[in-house]
Amino acid sequence: MAEVAGVAEAGGAAGVADAVRERREFAGLEVPPARGRFREGLRGYGLIVAMWIRSTMTYRTSFVLSTLGNAAITLLDFVAIYIMFSHVDVLGGFTLPEVALLYGSCSAALGLADLLLGNTDRIGARIRDGSLDTMLVRPLPLLAQVAADRFALRRLGRIGQGLGVLGWALWTLDVEWTAGKVLLVPVMLLAGGSIFAAVMVGGAAFQFVAGDAAEVQNSFTYGGCTMLQYPPTVFATDLLRGVTFVVPLAFVNWLPALYVLGRPDPLGLPGWAAFLSPLVALAVFVPASLAWRAGVRSYRSTGS
Repeated sequence: MAEVAGVAEAGGAAGVADAVRERREFAGLEVPPARGRFREGLRGYGLIVAMWIRSTMTYRTSFVLSTLGNAAITLLDFVAIYIMFSHVDVLGGFTLPEVALLYGSCSAALGLADLLLGNTDRIGARIRDGSLDTMLVRPLPLLAQVAADRFALRRLGRIGQGLGVLGWALWTLDVEWTAGKVLLVPVMLLAGGSIFAAVMVGGAAFQFVAGDAAEVQNSFTYGGCTMLQYPPTVFATDLLRGVTFVVPLAFVNWLPALYVLGRPDPLGLPGWAAFLSPLVALAVFVPASLAWRAGVRSYRSTGS
């Protein structure tokens, strides 16, 4: 009996220790192994996303209509570009199919990031109304909860219309295809989406300090994509330097698209710079994730 009691006591102590450790981890006071954090966050994200997808598919007609509506609304941007080209033959030396390549790649990349992390811009509102506190006490990483909350499958509409315009552009353009150019197209979409996602995480981290600064975050994501839809040759050199070396949005589609089209970079960067987009995405994600962790640790509850 004494041995059984000793084992039970040891097990109870271990359980308490595990509970304390978990609470310290989620409070940001103790850092678990990176691989474990990533696996746990990915699993929690998948569970929340699956819940919202099941909820969405309960009303399938509504889902289809909202997705088509989302695609139609975002397509209006390209309609405006098409109308503009009915009055001019070229814009900054670029033809309509070349601009369509820029538009489609940027729209699809942003759509991918928006689908996966689009709700991060609401964290300022959650801080204000105190609902962030509810997420902090749940046994899931905060970023996974914020990103997956109210997962909107209708955002596939932006991705679909972007890929449609991109496909038309690639079909219409007379490009001398090489293995490098063929490989660069999917890399451009995935790396571009990763860069936008990193900017979203960094913008969400900024809201821990600035409060509700969703519009600041959106100016770099949605506003940045609007800029990237047009040729870099129509913008000032100082702006090009800013979106290349400060907030590297140029690596989303400008540099890869210029390489595919066989055009020189306005800043004189070498052609191999077009293949740096994955490394740039990683370079942006590292400070964004560190800023997010710092923001969570500095957070003070708004109270009841």
